[in-house]
Amino acid sequence: MSLFRVFDISGSAMSAQSVRLNTTASNLANADSVSSSINETYRARKPVFAANLDQALSDRQESVGVKVMGIVETDKPLLKEFHPDHPMADQDGFIYKPNVNVVEEMTDMLSASRNYQTNVQVADAAKQMLQQTLRLGKG
Repeated sequence: MSLFRVFDISGSAMSAQSVRLNTTASNLANADSVSSSINETYRARKPVFAANLDQALSDRQESVGVKVMGIVETDKPLLKEFHPDHPMADQDGFIYKPNVNVVEEMTDMLSASRNYQTNVQVADAAKQMLQQTLRLGKG
């Protein structure tokens, strides 16, 4: 595998982790929102990743990057609470809250951040190796 390929792979991983961080931020921002209808309530979202297998099969690469297949809403149940005095309560006195688990989202945020950092370090190590290779050619 070429050192240049390392930049493609770590770049795709950084891009994927950036999507994961943005999705987590959206979930955290909406964690305390309230709605009067199940259909209007925010649902937690998660990115779906996959290996670039098409690229791997066509290029006969030993290693492949990652791509974001999409962002899906989780199917965990929404939180339904009885608050008849709440201004957003429906006709039965219920409000609906998102299915966002803040602890889980914070864990995802830390994991995505660490994965991003690791891929930055991989790209930096590859850059240093290329620079050392160029210096060998000068001597």
